[in-house]
Amino acid sequence: MEQVPRQQSTKEFREQAVRLVLEQQVTIPEAARRLTMSGRTLERWVGRARQGQLATLGESRRPVTELEAELSRLKRELAEARVERDILQKATAYVAKAQRPGTR
Repeated sequence: MEQVPRQQSTKEFREQAVRLVLEQQVTIPEAARRLTMSGRTLERWVGRARQGQLATLGESRRPVTELEAELSRLKRELAEARVERDILQKATAYVAKAQRPGTR
């Protein structure tokens, strides 16, 4: 399976999410639900913030190049086209079988 580039969160978004948990006393699962993100990710952010390391989060990750993003997009499209092709092949076989005389 292909590796899809991860969504990058801005520094401001990470800080606001952590503030929601630490300052407003919202639970991590509730905050993650409100922000439509993974609870595990938010839990890591809060832990890093408590250690004073939230600012360094994500710096070691290499940015995705335009070519890699294009390759990923094309692989997704190809996989979708293959699924559609398989569905159409099965539908065609079903219709052809139903049109044969003596079959139901």
